[in-house]
Amino acid sequence: MSRRIIQTDQSPAAIGPYAQGVAVGDLVFLSGQIPLDPVTMTLVSSDIEAQTRQVFDNLHNLCMAAGGGLEDIVKMTIYLTDLGHFSTVNAIMTEYCSKPELARAAIGVAELPKGAMVEIEAILSLADKR
Repeated sequence: MSRRIIQTDQSPAAIGPYAQGVAVGDLVFLSGQIPLDPVTMTLVSSDIEAQTRQVFDNLHNLCMAAGGGLEDIVKMTIYLTDLGHFSTVNAIMTEYCSKPELARAAIGVAELPKGAMVEIEAILSLADKR
């Protein structure tokens, strides 16, 4: 199977030696998104709600660039620097993923790039799009 690189200027550019996403067959693997504004490449806020919304906006734009949407996510991994934000992130996730039928993990970490409080990576299945 060949690989297809997923890239859009509607989500932040990668801040390291990796792609924003990679599609292999019907699966799309999205790199972790932190709450960077795609134009300024700076954190949007020090508020967990604003940061989480920006992360989901970034993920949405990457899903669109891959030919899908947030509803096509089958696996999501959320990294939080404070697990006390777990319920806030859950509430915002249900706004963006109105019918969250996916596998998920939430992991507490000591630190994230650029001082972010939340990072989310995802795997999409585009099998229903073909």
